[in-house]
Amino acid sequence: MSRQIILNLLITFLWMMLNHSWSGASFFVGYTLGLLIIFAFRRFFPEPFYLKKLWATLKLIKLLIVELFRSSFEVISHIVKPKLDISPGIFKYETDLRSEFEIMLLFLFISLTPGTMPLEISRNKRTIYIHAFHIPDEGKIAEGIKNTFEKAIMEVTR
Repeated sequence: MSRQIILNLLITFLWMMLNHSWSGASFFVGYTLGLLIIFAFRRFFPEPFYLKKLWATLKLIKLLIVELFRSSFEVISHIVKPKLDISPGIFKYETDLRSEFEIMLLFLFISLTPGTMPLEISRNKRTIYIHAFHIPDEGKIAEGIKNTFEKAIMEVTR
């Protein structure tokens, strides 16, 4: 991916040099031209086209921000109620992620989300123990993590 980005920037600056124009519009045209060239020759690169990974990374960042706001409002709604109606607890989450980087990202995203705190990763790196502020249904929370964070992390890293 980094080779494709560097190559795209080289094509961009080569375009700008050949046109003797260092404007933003010339940069945009050169960058677009570089994208088209790299896309046309993508089969010669061992890694997939880099805009796919870039788009997946942006989706992951958007997902994190949306989940931060959603869970923050959920925690706040439980706190401001006159009667605190929560059922905190610890549950076991089985992950499909394999690399340490993927697991670390999942651990980080779970810890950043208000109302949940990962406690420990098992020795086989397949199970994460998570403390949650409110657990109405443990399976639902685990399915939510699998369908949001874990799926988005796999799109970025695989």
